[in-house]
Amino acid sequence: MDRVRDSALKAVYEVLEKGAFTNIAVNNLLKEANFSPLERRFITEIVYGTVKNKNSIEWIMKIFVSKKKIDPWINYILLTGIYQLIYLDKVPVSAACNESVNLAKKYGNPGSVKFVNGVLRNIARNQDEISFPDINEDPVMHISVVYSHPQWLVRRWVEEYGVKDTITLCKHNNSKSPNTIRVNTLKVDIEDLKENLLNKDISVKKTLYAPEGLEIEKFEQIDKIESFIQGLFIMQDEASMLVARCLSPAVGSTVVDACAAPGSKTTHLAQLTEDKSNILAFDIHSHKLKLIEQNARRLGVMSIQVQKQEAQRLGDLYERQIDYLLLDVPCSGLGVLRRRADLRWKKNQQQIKELAKLQSEIIEGASRCLKLGGTLVYSTCTMAHEENHDVVNMFLKKNKNYRFDSLLPYIPTRLALDPDLSYTAEKGFMQILPQRHNMDGFFISRIIRES
Repeated sequence: MDRVRDSALKAVYEVLEKGAFTNIAVNNLLKEANFSPLERRFITEIVYGTVKNKNSIEWIMKIFVSKKKIDPWINYILLTGIYQLIYLDKVPVSAACNESVNLAKKYGNPGSVKFVNGVLRNIARNQDEISFPDINEDPVMHISVVYSHPQWLVRRWVEEYGVKDTITLCKHNNSKSPNTIRVNTLKVDIEDLKENLLNKDISVKKTLYAPEGLEIEKFEQIDKIESFIQGLFIMQDEASMLVARCLSPAVGSTVVDACAAPGSKTTHLAQLTEDKSNILAFDIHSHKLKLIEQNARRLGVMSIQVQKQEAQRLGDLYERQIDYLLLDVPCSGLGVLRRRADLRWKKNQQQIKELAKLQSEIIEGASRCLKLGGTLVYSTCTMAHEENHDVVNMFLKKNKNYRFDSLLPYIPTRLALDPDLSYTAEKGFMQILPQRHNMDGFFISRIIRES
C-alpha cells in the first residue's frame, strides 16, 4: 500500500471528519515520518486540493454514486481518489484507482473495495459526461459547485461584487498561496538576506507592495532554513505586513497590541521602532502568548512584554496611558481562504454577527487606553462589512472624540494607485481585496483620539 496516499487520507480524515486545521494536520503528519521532498509535496497537494475542492468533488461523486450512506473512511478514499482523477493530470488513472482500492482494503471490507473500484473507474471512463449547474440559470449554485465554496458565501459575494468578480475571488482562494516572508531588518538588510537565500538555491523575489517582504520558493521545510533559525525573517502575508506600517509608532513610544498572537505584527511593531519602544502584547490564551515569546526570542526582539488579558479590559487597566494601539481583532477570516483550506467549510453568517458584537466590545473597551492624540489601528483579515466598516463607523458615531486619520501617508505608493482603495484610504480606512490585489483580504482603519 502507498504510504504517501495513506498519510494524505489520514490528514483529510482529520480535517473533514474531526475538524482539524489543514496546516496543522499536514505539518504534524510530515513531522512523524521520513518523507522525501517529492512525497511531502504530493501529500500536501492531495490534502489541500481535496479539502479546497470538496464541493466540486462531492457533486461529481453524487452523479456516479446512488448509495446514500457511506462509511467515513470510504467516503474520504473516494474524495481523494476523485481529486487525483480530475485535478492531477500527472497522476495516471491506474495509480489513482489502484491505490484507492488498496486503501479500501485497509479501511473497509470486500464490498467497499469493489464499490471504490467501480466508482472511480466509472468516473475515469465518463469524465466527459460530468455536468455542472448552468451559470445563467443559477449563478450562485454554479459558482458554489464549480469553484467549491459554500452557497451562503457565494451568494453574499455575488451581491457585493457581482458574478465575474466572485468567480475571480473563488479562483484566487483555490490557488496556491505564496510563501511570503518579512525580513527582520533589525538583524539583516533585505538585499543581504535575498543574496543569502539565493546562494542556498532558494528562489526569491520582492513582494509587490510590502517594503520588507520577499516571496520564496524551492525549499522543503521553512524551519530548516538556516536564516530562519537565525531569526533573519518570519513568515507573514504581504497584506498583514501593511498593518503595523499603518500604525507607524514612533521610537520610544508605548504601544499596545491587544490581540497579539502569534506575534507577527507585534514583532513588526518592534522592528519599525528599532526595538526601542515599550510594546505590551496581550492575548487571552496562555499557549498563544508562548508563540509570541518564541517568535520574539528567535527574531532577537527585546522590547515586547506579554501578558494574559482580555482586550476589552485594557481601557480600564491603562486609561490614557498608551501612545499607539493595535486592534487586530478576532474575525471570520474570509480574506485568508487561499491560505486556510478548511476555513470556508467552518464559517457561517451567524458567526459573522457574533464576531461583530465581540469586535465592537473590543474597540469600545480598549480604545480608552489611548492618550489624547493617541493613534488606533483597527484591522481584520476579512471582507465582511459587518466586521469592518460597520464596527468602526458605529464606534465613531458613539465616540465623537475619535476621528478617522488618512492612511495615504502610510501605505505603499503602488497600492494607492487603485483609485477605489485610495479614495477610502484618504478618509482613513481601506479594504484589500484578494481578487484585486493578490494578497490576503485585509481591512485596515486608522483612528485618532482627539479629546
